[in-house]
This record gives sequence, C-alpha cells and structure tokens, in this order.
Amino acid sequence: MRHAKKGNHLGRTAPHRAAMLSNMAASLIMHKRINTTVAKAKELRRFVEPLITRSKSDSTHSRREAFSFLQDKEAVTELFREVANKVGDRPGGYTRIIKTGNRLGDAAEMCMMELVDFNEIYVTEKSDSKKAKTTRRGRTRKTSAKAAATPKATEAPDAQADNSEDSNDNQENSAEESKD
Repeated sequence: MRHAKKGNHLGRTAPHRAAMLSNMAASLIMHKRINTTVAKAKELRRFVEPLITRSKSDSTHSRREAFSFLQDKEAVTELFREVANKVGDRPGGYTRIIKTGNRLGDAAEMCMMELVDFNEIYVTEKSDSKKAKTTRRGRTRKTSAKAAATPKATEAPDAQADNSEDSNDNQENSAEESKD
C-alpha cells in the first residue's frame, strides 16, 4: 500500500533530490523564470512556495530557515528584498507552470516555471482588462448588477441626448477625414 508516500522522488536519492531542488529554487528566485520538466516543476513548486511565504516576515529566524533550504546567500537576499515585496499581499500561488511541449531527445514534457508577479507583460494585460465578475453559471453577480443599474437610473435624460449628439459629430468628422 502507498500510505504516506506523497511526492515524486524523480529517480534520485534523497540528498541528490534535495540538492537539485535547492539549486533550482535558487535559480528560480534569482532569474524569476526557469525551463525544466513538468515533474521537476511540480516538486519545485512544493519546495519554493513555503519559502516565499516565510520571506513575508523578514526576521533573522526566517532568513536562517530559508538559508538552510537554499544554501545561497545571494538567493536569500533576493528572496527577502525583491520577491517578498512583490508578493506581500498575495495569499499563496506564487508560481506559474506553463507547458512548452516535449523535449526532442527523450520526449519529456517540458515547461517554463515563473514567479507570477514578475511577468510584466501578463500582469499589465490582466489589469487593463476589467470585466464584470460572473458566477460559475455565467450570469453577473447580483451586487454588481445592482450597482451597474443604479448610475444609469440616476443619469439625466439630457446627458444621454448630449452623448448621442457627440457621437454623431464624431462620426461626421471621421467621414470627412476619410474623404480627404
């Protein structure tokens, strides 16, 4: 029976696995993004996310705990200065695994693992697109629907007429520009 055997051994002895995960965690913290296999990334996520949680409280004890796992002074410094400041308000889920296909030599599933808050392209796209929160059934939530209906009811009819006149003027201007 497989009781209490959680975790992938990755075909390595315990000291080799601990050293590999420590090195990968230090690389992830220093470079914010690494390429590896999916199995290693999933194990690394279990290894590095508690370290990032510990880094939120910057004390001598938590620094020493992090150093005992990472064995790299620069990585510990980066973790407590840069990473902890970015993820201070996030309640977990600090890493993202993006599958990139299979490796040519042995067809192993490869992925890119990154720290979530350090991908500027993805973060800015998500913050720009603000859409209404919906329930799992697809309709909007009642509170947002009531809030959305209230401003429309209080808006004056004259303001709506002014908006329609402005849009007509804009259409005429764009038609004149296209003729030129």
